[in-house]
Amino acid sequence: MRRSSERILTTHTGSLPRPRALTSLHARRARGDAVDAAALAAQAEAAVQAIVPKQIAAGIDIPNNGEQGRESFVLYLRDRLSGLGGESRRGGFQDVDDYPEFKEALKASFEGKETASVTSNLPAAVGPIGYVGQAAMAAECAEFQHALAPAAGRYAEAFLAAPSPGILAAVVQNQHYASEEAYLAALGAALRVEYAAILDAGFTLQIDCPDLALERHGSYQDRPLGDFLGFCERVVSAINTAIEGLPRDRIRLHVCWGNYEAPHDRDVPFEDIWPVIRQLRVGGFVLPFANPRHAHEHRVFRRMPLGDDQVLVAGVIDTLTNFVEHPEVVAERLERIAESIGDPTRLLAGTDCGFDTSAGRGRVAADVVWAKLASMAAGARLASSRILG
Repeated sequence: MRRSSERILTTHTGSLPRPRALTSLHARRARGDAVDAAALAAQAEAAVQAIVPKQIAAGIDIPNNGEQGRESFVLYLRDRLSGLGGESRRGGFQDVDDYPEFKEALKASFEGKETASVTSNLPAAVGPIGYVGQAAMAAECAEFQHALAPAAGRYAEAFLAAPSPGILAAVVQNQHYASEEAYLAALGAALRVEYAAILDAGFTLQIDCPDLALERHGSYQDRPLGDFLGFCERVVSAINTAIEGLPRDRIRLHVCWGNYEAPHDRDVPFEDIWPVIRQLRVGGFVLPFANPRHAHEHRVFRRMPLGDDQVLVAGVIDTLTNFVEHPEVVAERLERIAESIGDPTRLLAGTDCGFDTSAGRGRVAADVVWAKLASMAAGARLASSRILG
């Protein structure tokens, strides 16, 4: 992962708005409707070709493919893993259930919208898990490389994301393995194939791990904190095994408390989970510090610092509001976070999460997304001039 002594580099967390027609295809396919695979692939390729220059124009130094060809950040794997079938049932989140009026309003906000559901038509693990998506992953990498070619020399590096075994285990429930440890190990072994393919293609790998925070007020909401931290430890162990021997300095890991607008007053504090998360043998972390529930938690690094070889992509843009953050606000956030980590050359500017983590469920209008990213880049330039000279 790139450091810079000249300026703070910019990136984001993954998903970007998809064109409406592509969103419709993803949504229909996710609910089990027949969809023309060739039409979906063609529209996804066109969307990737369009999304790369938009990121460069907005001032993004480390772009990705916007996850245009995926229905969601995790459920695209239903086509790349063997051993899936049956049905999983995903429970609710504690902060939403605590507020019935809000819960009803949230539900109403998605009525009439065509989206890829994150709560229905979920598969389960009903047999041995294996990775069968080699051709799809190779095609995705080649498609992204082709889109990047015209922008050669105008970006620092590029990344692709893949989910953690923990979030996959939370969404695709185990109905086959004798223990959670065995299931996580099988998922990690399968995902390693995808992790390695991304790295072999020359990209930085981002591992998406919302489970390391989100599941505290999800599947572990009625259990002691110690039980949840035990789950986190098992996931961290599975990830470390999955990435063993892969280039640590080209792997970054994203953790968040769920990319949905809600009270979030049941979120586990960052200081409770960071001692476990920091055991991950990765080159850096992508963490949300823009939203009003966690904006203060960068101070944890003063007591429990990053590893000497690790960088931080700090979320300084909220992905759930159509407010366009002022560059001065972005700069101030970066300056405060740089002070907490103690070395501004190890700091990158990013977003709290993706803008469209499941197709059609993003809350920020596409034109506002690009304005927010451009403002982030402007704020990073301001902060760079102040703390890097």
